[in-house]
Amino acid sequence: MKKISLFVIANCLLSMVYCQLPGYWQQQVNYTIDVTLNDEEHSLDGYIKMDYFNNSPDTLKFIWIHVWPNAYKNDRTAFSDQLLENGRTDFYFSDNDKHGYINRLDFKVNNINSIILDHPQHQDIVKLILPLPLVPGSNCKIESPFRVKLPHNFSRGGHVGQSYQITQWYPKPAVYDKKGWHAIPYLDQGEFYSEFGNYEVNITIPKNYIVAATGTLQNETEINWLKERSNLNTVFTLPSTKSPIVLKKAKEDLIAFPASSKELKTISFKQDNVHDFAWFADKRFVVQQDTLQLQSGKIINVASYALPSITNYWKNSLQFIKKSILTRSKWLGEYPYNTATAVEAMMGFEGGMEYPTITSISPPESENELEGTIEHEVGHNWNYGILGTNEREHAWMDEGINSFYDDRYDATEMISTPVKSKQKFWSKRMPDNRRAFSLRNIIANKTDQPIETPADSFSEINYYRMSYQKTAEWLGLLEKVMGKELFDSCMQAYYERWKFKHPYPEDFKKIFEEAVEGKGTGGSISSSALVKMCFQVLNYKGPILPFTPAKRPLKLASFFSFKDTHKYRYIFVAPGIGNNFYDGLMLGGVVHNYTLPAEKFQFFVSPLYGTQSKQMNGLGRISYHWLPGNKGKKIELSLSASKFSENDFTDSNNHTEYLYFSKLVPSIKINFAKKNPRSHVSKFIQWKTFFIAQKGILFTRDTVANADIITYPITNKYINQLRFVIENDRVLYPYNGELKVEQGKSFVRAAFTGNYFFNYVKGGGMNVRLFAGKFFYLGDNTFLKQFETDPYHLNMTGPRGYEDYTYSNYFYGRNEFEKISSQQIMQRDGFFKVRTDLLSSKIGKTDKWLAALNLTTDVPKNINPLQMLPIKIPLKAFFDIGTYADAWQKNATTGRFIYDAGLQISLFKDIVNIYVPILYSKVYSDYFKSTITEKRFWKNISFSIDIQNIKLKKTFPQIPAE
Repeated sequence: MKKISLFVIANCLLSMVYCQLPGYWQQQVNYTIDVTLNDEEHSLDGYIKMDYFNNSPDTLKFIWIHVWPNAYKNDRTAFSDQLLENGRTDFYFSDNDKHGYINRLDFKVNNINSIILDHPQHQDIVKLILPLPLVPGSNCKIESPFRVKLPHNFSRGGHVGQSYQITQWYPKPAVYDKKGWHAIPYLDQGEFYSEFGNYEVNITIPKNYIVAATGTLQNETEINWLKERSNLNTVFTLPSTKSPIVLKKAKEDLIAFPASSKELKTISFKQDNVHDFAWFADKRFVVQQDTLQLQSGKIINVASYALPSITNYWKNSLQFIKKSILTRSKWLGEYPYNTATAVEAMMGFEGGMEYPTITSISPPESENELEGTIEHEVGHNWNYGILGTNEREHAWMDEGINSFYDDRYDATEMISTPVKSKQKFWSKRMPDNRRAFSLRNIIANKTDQPIETPADSFSEINYYRMSYQKTAEWLGLLEKVMGKELFDSCMQAYYERWKFKHPYPEDFKKIFEEAVEGKGTGGSISSSALVKMCFQVLNYKGPILPFTPAKRPLKLASFFSFKDTHKYRYIFVAPGIGNNFYDGLMLGGVVHNYTLPAEKFQFFVSPLYGTQSKQMNGLGRISYHWLPGNKGKKIELSLSASKFSENDFTDSNNHTEYLYFSKLVPSIKINFAKKNPRSHVSKFIQWKTFFIAQKGILFTRDTVANADIITYPITNKYINQLRFVIENDRVLYPYNGELKVEQGKSFVRAAFTGNYFFNYVKGGGMNVRLFAGKFFYLGDNTFLKQFETDPYHLNMTGPRGYEDYTYSNYFYGRNEFEKISSQQIMQRDGFFKVRTDLLSSKIGKTDKWLAALNLTTDVPKNINPLQMLPIKIPLKAFFDIGTYADAWQKNATTGRFIYDAGLQISLFKDIVNIYVPILYSKVYSDYFKSTITEKRFWKNISFSIDIQNIKLKKTFPQIPAE
């Protein structure tokens, strides 16, 4: 019975698709383009003729025209802005000769000169004013010369040397449909929407270039020449040429090109029923060609154009293309065109990009990667090419549907074998499906966005995970609800009804609703209701299906693992190691449950035994977090603890006592949700209370026994700390600011620290740091209070270990006053690098107020002497200037402003920084002359160990930072 009903439904659907869609219309634009490539100037000179058919019920007085090469014109385009938002500065800081544009436009409509107006916002859109209104059912002839300066390939198209990827290159009318005009700027994230039409393109180019393009090659001479090359060469053999060709790894540019022929040739391509035309030209292409017979008996031409390479990844490329066409034809509907081509091209990203009948593929790292990319991009001939959806507004309709069939292909049709990772330690701890794993993490953090979100409104990671991965999972659910046979019949009906048209989400949905209308399931909910519920998921955040998490058994593992975290609750065990001046080498272990997605309750415990101090030390943390709302707001309660030695004392009996600190820190932290998912601004507020115990040393005198008595009392103190932090980690001019208020016994300390980074065009930049702080006494300002609060006073110099009053920084020798251990400072307060530790009161230290400005700049590589070393060591220069309350008093020992400057060597990505003061105020010079009599240069050097600069949060955002 089930088979009969499926057969009836499928036949009804197929009969419906051939009917004319009532009320549906779409415009058509037919193109004839003549274009010449100048490979010395990297430019195109062309002439375009368009027949524009107004099939709408409306009279048109103008037509929006996309002139997308202007997206590369300068740094004030939507394309440039989006690249910056997505963390790329390569285009923004590129030289003018790498930019691109289109000009020399001179439109005529029906042979009447017409004017164009600029778009009010976007440089890559113009409005063509029609000299006469275009009434419904009529057409007009639009023509214009144009010249394109091709950009360096930052995104999909342009050139890399004399390798050309000519995409989105000609003036193209925007789509006008039932929802109006769709004039959209060119973007890197967010694809296209164009009118269907017929193309005839004539390309003039130096004779020894090989051209691959949309459609069918018309020149018999060129066809025979390509066949000869295809027969004579394999992927491993280079074309015959007198000029040297440098072979490099597949991902590297091939910088040597054969000389261009002085002879020119003109080759022509034709293709009907497509909405775009792309072509690729290179003198080095290695060509493979074959034919493929489809199930209907139709024969199509299949070809691949690969760059010369020492790898052989492209040797089976024709087989990959054929398999991709056969499977999509089987699952959706037969391939309608006569050619299918894949081209290896240097692009502004890794992966591939689809165009009608042709796809471009970045150099792959394995044959398996190449097959997956070819299969995906060839598949776009259906969902994007034949089914011409609005990819900018509804990215899931091409990327998501295509990804669903990727998953089916991977599971049943994959030809090549995945390359097994040689790094077994990492590979066995990583998830099998990393895309699904990433999606689970985003959803767990409540930072996901609905599938039905415009492409340019997605955060960068959500664009890929929602429109690709989550949509594929959603279609998998729809397939399960309907059954594979009925699901496939619906997809085939969708293809037949909407091929060469512009379907919208409601059109896609209607196909499925029609298929199950009134069909019972034997249960309480009809198939129709289930399908409608499934489609509601497109507009919701969260997992595809609401679910009650199953109980996950505990599993013990070593180090860490992200594999099968939805099945197990891990407890990880690993060896632990540490070191400081007093405890010496510390050995122990680590027990934790940190993984992804993050558990609500997390713990980390690391007991460590000091081999020198013979004491047990360690650190630990427990926390619990929850996510109120649905935009990523996070509240976390935590309790952390630690204990380490911070000093030692050896008495006259040669007994060494190790003095330790221990702390217990309860905390609450609120991470605020982002108003805009694409925003780089994050804000949090945090309260901590530090309960600190210190084992000190006390000398007393027994006057009866006439003997010195040494005791080691435990003193306790507390510090309340409130922080408000705002950070914008954008790639261009990032900044952060922190307002911190701390209160302890008898004092309050308030401070603001801000950083602003100015990027340089050639890389690197200057960081500007501003600090301002005020110290308050609670009650009377007595000499005893001044003494007791000394570690909390504001410091012009980077504080020493004993001034790290919350014990939040790592110090190797926290209380050392000799040798290199004593030269460590921390990034806080005025952060001067020149030290005056031997004074009873350091220069610039105050219990009133202090302000400082710190400038740190990268030293250009061309004047960096360290560039001569085999290991590249970043060199920076610093300049600090500051003032403080005492400097403004009468008879002050310093000028009102003091300064220092010097060089900085940053190692291990700024985790270890070494500071060499060279210039400084006279007050520092006088100090050095009076107190440091030998090895003055070396003793003036300071360094910091800034573990806080390890950016684990960028890789694993669930990991909390103290």
